[in-house]
Amino acid sequence: MNLNSPKRVEMEDAADTRPILIVPYMWIGDFVRGHTVVRVLKQRWPNRPVDLLVTSLCAPLVDYMPGVRAGIVWDLPRNRLALAKQRRLASELRARGYGTALVLPRTWKAAIAPTLAGIPERVGFFGEARFGLINRMRWGEKALPRFIDKNAALALPDGAPLPPEWPVPQLVVPSEETARWRRANGLGSRSAVALAPGSVGASKRWTYYPQVARLLIERGLDVWVVGGPGEKGLAQDIVTAGGGKVRDLTGTDLRNGILAMAAAGVAISNDSGLMHIAAAVGTPTMGIFGPTSPYLWAPLNGLAATVVQTKAELACQPCQRTVCTMNDHRCMRDIDAPYVADLAHRLLVTQPSVR
Repeated sequence: MNLNSPKRVEMEDAADTRPILIVPYMWIGDFVRGHTVVRVLKQRWPNRPVDLLVTSLCAPLVDYMPGVRAGIVWDLPRNRLALAKQRRLASELRARGYGTALVLPRTWKAAIAPTLAGIPERVGFFGEARFGLINRMRWGEKALPRFIDKNAALALPDGAPLPPEWPVPQLVVPSEETARWRRANGLGSRSAVALAPGSVGASKRWTYYPQVARLLIERGLDVWVVGGPGEKGLAQDIVTAGGGKVRDLTGTDLRNGILAMAAAGVAISNDSGLMHIAAAVGTPTMGIFGPTSPYLWAPLNGLAATVVQTKAELACQPCQRTVCTMNDHRCMRDIDAPYVADLAHRLLVTQPSVR
């Protein structure tokens, strides 16, 4: 069910205007994929406003998500209940008059504030014995094949079959905003390749970004490194390899990463949140996969190239581990830098115009 698909979720009561709250997963890539849930809800109830609970880290994403009325920015600690903060959040939610809450995470903690707020319908899968907190309990999550299936199924009527395709996530970034961002950072107007060398979990990190940067620079291309503060060290290695001709755009503000991915002509990324951002804004994206499965974790938007090693079949792949414990990381080491650079160059020169 993509943008041009004739198959849509059946519209329900068009007169229903009760707001809906989504409590999503807060990892960046998962948050981006959560926009599919928004789109399904808007097909089902076109006149019900949809809000997202969001962390301060992910908050900039909401500004570019069509169909989202507002983001409720509230940072809750990951490792404790923080009941005082939950009560204050519940007071905020109660004032907004939500009729339905979709609680995507299966944790007990994720359902506390919607319950304290008295939201009448609280939809979620069984998990951590949330009886009473989730009053529209769904079952069968483990039988659903992909993460997106588990999340978007909650936006359908209970028991409804999954569609053959889900609507893809969208991040709509105005071209005027990317132009201002380019000027503010002194980046000129040439097409650039954006590199996203970071990821959650060391095993998902392809280590040949410095070599790719050097090869792209030798071809006269602009190269940017995009990521969070944790990628500063990786960015410095890439800048050094590029002879100082690579721009380090890593930092603490996710909006900077969104705009960089929107402005780039091609993005090369590990399996990470920035890969999902680049795909959702419509930038041709090369996703490098080793320990994780593209079927399970690639963006619904589709990738310009799904890059995997092809030299030998590895029995351990995909292992889904955060640290490699077998085969000395061959699933990533056997992906050649010249191949990735050649592919990126071909993608860039075939783009119809500078982004």
